[in-house]
Amino acid sequence: MTTPITITPAKDEDFDGIWEIFRQIVAGGDTYIYNAHTTREEARHIWMECTHPYVAKHGDKIVGTYVIRDNKIGRGAHVCNAGFMVHPQHQGQKIGRMMGEHALTEAKMLGYKSMQFNVVVSTNHRSINLWKSLGFTIIGTIPEGFDHKDKGLVDIHIMHRVL
Repeated sequence: MTTPITITPAKDEDFDGIWEIFRQIVAGGDTYIYNAHTTREEARHIWMECTHPYVAKHGDKIVGTYVIRDNKIGRGAHVCNAGFMVHPQHQGQKIGRMMGEHALTEAKMLGYKSMQFNVVVSTNHRSINLWKSLGFTIIGTIPEGFDHKDKGLVDIHIMHRVL
């Protein structure tokens, strides 16, 4: 890519590009708990409401997206949760790493003390390796916690990092 990737807070008008990524990733059935029947309206609620949504753009094209949200309410709200999606045509170009690094900085600026991923599918080795390289550790494993589209029941990891 010759044009640099820019990461900015998502706007309402970015949702068409986010939806394109969301529906393809979810339809894959191998990384996210949402089912393939998740509607556009449900996806908008998940990704754009009660979150801090961001987009990664190559020029005007949205090539990735992520959100930061409270992991829990009240006395647990100092821990954030985040979700990341890279457009299938742009995977393997380090966009996930760029968004991960950006998210760690943003989460700290938003006042969070740590970041936790509640569902990292054990067969998603690229994500696990990325998060480990960014300082996350696996703090727990839930046996057969994910119904993988092709592999059936597989484990999920909970990953955590202090900010």
